[in-house]
Amino acid sequence: MKSMQTPTRFPVPARRGLAPVLLAVFALAGCASTPSAGTRAPAPSAAVATPVPAVSSEDEHQQKFARWVLEFSTSARAAGITEETLRLAFDGVRFIPRVTELDSAQPEFTRAVWDYLDSAVSPQRIGRGQDRLLQSRPAIDAAAARYGVPAEILVAIWGMESNYGSNTGDIPTIDALATLGFEGRREAWARGQLLAALNILQNRDIDRAQMLGSWAGAMGQTQFLPTNFLAYAVDADGDGRRDIWGSLPDVMASTANFLAKAGWQAGQPWGLEVRLPPGFDLALADADVRQPTSAWAAQGVQSMNGAPLPALADSALLLPAGARGPAFLVGPNFRTVLRYNNSTSYALAIGLLAQALAGGPAVQTVWPRDVPPLSRSQLLALQTALNSRGFDSGTPDGTMGPATRRGIRLYQRSLGLPADGYPTLELLQGLQ
Repeated sequence: MKSMQTPTRFPVPARRGLAPVLLAVFALAGCASTPSAGTRAPAPSAAVATPVPAVSSEDEHQQKFARWVLEFSTSARAAGITEETLRLAFDGVRFIPRVTELDSAQPEFTRAVWDYLDSAVSPQRIGRGQDRLLQSRPAIDAAAARYGVPAEILVAIWGMESNYGSNTGDIPTIDALATLGFEGRREAWARGQLLAALNILQNRDIDRAQMLGSWAGAMGQTQFLPTNFLAYAVDADGDGRRDIWGSLPDVMASTANFLAKAGWQAGQPWGLEVRLPPGFDLALADADVRQPTSAWAAQGVQSMNGAPLPALADSALLLPAGARGPAFLVGPNFRTVLRYNNSTSYALAIGLLAQALAGGPAVQTVWPRDVPPLSRSQLLALQTALNSRGFDSGTPDGTMGPATRRGIRLYQRSLGLPADGYPTLELLQGLQ
């Protein structure tokens, strides 16, 4: 049962918190001040010299962080945050270097979608998810019925985000967001999230010491950002607190509420694997090309078992591994999952894991595992080469997006190849 006690003051950790650094900030300011009018400065003594301690780069960095926290506190106070909440949040706040390292890290090598799905929809995750679904039926089914989101979808998100609550993150959310705000790469975003986190503390939904999550500020068993918590978190167990860390009813209801508010359409599937007819125009496999499943059926698209396609008014064709890999027909609910995490691989994993939890089939088409994904530098070279040859792929950045996909399709069509828009080493070598 969740505690209703008033949050206690968060103790200053063994590592230096804000308060000692503030003392240093003020001390340095005092040392640098000019004597006031009418006060004679003492003459320097040749006999006794008081050494001035050197300020290390680490100390200077901590002092700058303390100043940033003070400045942010002023704006938070103006936004309605109380002195008590500011004290609870910032008395022991600390800068976490690892957070900035993770935020700026851009891995050179990308992960193939099949490798991602091998892990995300592994037999172990399916089996554990089915066990948790059976063990926690009352809370999960109550949220599913209230918001019209299938229980398996909720459990799939639970499994993907925290391995069914076993790995919710151990970084203090206040510290992580203050670090990101101070570093400045995404300062406006981080400041908004940090203000939301202060409001969560002020609402007494969670104690400061228990507000833990990822390095990016995502919290709880289904990893809500603070702004999403304020907008969508639900007190489903009726104890007066919205606890996505320790209350499964709150976790499930909050997740279902997010999806419902993001546009989940009850009674519709996320999508399904399909079979394309010979000679199908692969350029139609584009997120911007949407039409009813009846239109896809008229073009020869079939379900894998030959059953009629589900009635989706606004569906798109997805080829996550190009022409040689599986094809999926995805509807509005797939796009709703993308609002939870804007990654095609993630949304596909949620759909396939939910499908497996319900006893449905795995992907039947063989993945092209012999086709390695391009690294960031290779994709950057591909984009640059496409642009130099007149196949506009936007500004080269080493990241796959709609503009790059369009440029690849134009190049493929110029060679008479299937225009699936999928980047391969063979395409790069041909351009170079």
